[in-house]
Amino acid sequence: MKDSAINREILRLAIPNMISNIVIPLLGMVDTAIAGRLGNDLNIAALSIGVTIFSFLFWNCSFLRMGTSGVTAQDYGAGRKKECANMLLRSLWFAFAISFVIVVFQKPIGHFSLYILQGSAQVQKLAAEYIFVRIWAVPASITLFTLQGWFIGMQDAKTPMIIALLSVIINTVCSIYFAFYLNMGIAGIAWGSVTAQYFGLASSCVLLFIKYPEYLHLIVIKESLHPGPVVRFLRINRDIFLRTAFVTLVYTFFTAASARFGDTILATNALLMQLFALFSFLCDGFAYSAESLVGRFVGERNAMLLKRYIRYLMLWSVAIGLFYAIAYVIAWKQILMIFSSSADILETAGQYVGWVIAVPLIGSIPFMMDGIMIGATKTKLMRNTVFVATALFFACFYVLSPFFKNDALWISFLVFLSFRGILLYFYSNRLNTNSII
Repeated sequence: MKDSAINREILRLAIPNMISNIVIPLLGMVDTAIAGRLGNDLNIAALSIGVTIFSFLFWNCSFLRMGTSGVTAQDYGAGRKKECANMLLRSLWFAFAISFVIVVFQKPIGHFSLYILQGSAQVQKLAAEYIFVRIWAVPASITLFTLQGWFIGMQDAKTPMIIALLSVIINTVCSIYFAFYLNMGIAGIAWGSVTAQYFGLASSCVLLFIKYPEYLHLIVIKESLHPGPVVRFLRINRDIFLRTAFVTLVYTFFTAASARFGDTILATNALLMQLFALFSFLCDGFAYSAESLVGRFVGERNAMLLKRYIRYLMLWSVAIGLFYAIAYVIAWKQILMIFSSSADILETAGQYVGWVIAVPLIGSIPFMMDGIMIGATKTKLMRNTVFVATALFFACFYVLSPFFKNDALWISFLVFLSFRGILLYFYSNRLNTNSII
């Protein structure tokens, strides 16, 4: 296979995945813009609380997408069509079970979340309106995670992209209609999200039946519940869930620790983390393509092509890091001004922007390593390396923070990112394809 063909195949999967990732923050911006025009500024604060709760919830449920994509890609590569089909149903069982628990216990989950995220009585009331409507979208949202993972495993990145784009359009139209024309306020925005998620689910099912009828005919309910594959899927998802929980812990602590250094630092760090988010959207697109391709060649037992694709995936990862670092050196202030016009915050950001410029250079490798490990279903390695990296993050912060304050927080974050990549690289025997397969 020629080098140009390898790059085309990587981009065929990466570009639709990047578009799908960009849609997520776009959805949040649309909802915020609608909330800001409801005539009460408290709606923005309430929406922020609601979005934070569901972002945390869905982030921790993303293991279903990752666990499904790696296993499916391996079955696809090995030509096990029947197991691909049964994997789809198997992962859907888990999505249904998790959704059922969340919906049944929505009251305690919602009230506890509101208690944790303190706000004024009026903000809490508005946030509750949003939360207890939006909660009904959870079954569709979690099921869509599963379907997205399955499509990615099947080397199909276009279908999730189409669903994501359609969902944004439906969400925007319905949220405006419910919030303004039906005078439902912030609850209308939530109903718009519910409508969009179920529309996305329905569209996914339609495309599933159109594009993969031969696989659907191979599904056997009894085989989808066979103990062997179920236990393997549970183990993989357990590892990914624990890994994600520790990553979430670090990100959450980053915000909490920022607050220790004052409101200006808190706002500045939140703004600088937007640069990290912009970087992650593009990098994740290539990491998702790694999940598809690595899983496929592991399934095929094709060590030669696996080695070549990993080499090019890593090169793309380094190129992305360099691109973002250069962009941030040249235009960090202009980019940050999109999010804030505060002179104080922008001036403070200038003191710490060097750390953010370093993030793409260091962070591109662990992002790609995660994608490679998910495709190879080496989830235990991912879990263990994140455990160690998290311990190093906290040790570094508590040792350095008395002397370097906010700089210590950024240094610790870079240590966390770098050791995730370094440890995965060496634990995987320097990405030796024989050890991966």
